[in-house]
Amino acid sequence: MMLRRASLVIISCLVLAACVPAEEFDNPGFVSGDGTVTEWPVEARTQALSLVGTSYTGDAIDVTDYRGQVVIVTTWYAACPPCRAEAPLLVELDAREDVQLLGVNSRDDQGTAQAFQRNFAIEFPSIDDADGRALAQLQGFVALNAVPTTLVIDPQGRVAARILGEASASVLTALVDDAAGQ
Repeated sequence: MMLRRASLVIISCLVLAACVPAEEFDNPGFVSGDGTVTEWPVEARTQALSLVGTSYTGDAIDVTDYRGQVVIVTTWYAACPPCRAEAPLLVELDAREDVQLLGVNSRDDQGTAQAFQRNFAIEFPSIDDADGRALAQLQGFVALNAVPTTLVIDPQGRVAARILGEASASVLTALVDDAAGQ
């Protein structure tokens, strides 16, 4: 009887494991967002986002320094497959004069984060969020384990949109253009 129960438990675990995408095994702790896009109409954006931290180079970062521009805030880490896939898009958007990008990385050490940034020619700063303070400031907008999450901040500093998971070029560009026009 005990052997039969143990066999059922093992079979159940194997069946459930087959339902998990292979990338979950290759990247422990990785939780993919489902691509959900949420937009907030101008009248629903009640207050400006507060986000401060320190970059991997030791520079102070404060999102209020970029008022008047659209700001894209992205959570990322080096081993995240969708983060790697969307890096070229973020670099392209960062080249725009009316857009500023800020990264938030709560998983990587300085060497790993900077190697990722060099590899993808990323020039925008990222907050070293090893202590979780930046994610705490984003509470209500960013799911702790859904990486990447992208926030589009309007020129007044308010969250205009959010993407949970990898951002597509057409969707993110449209969200940025919408936020810039408001």
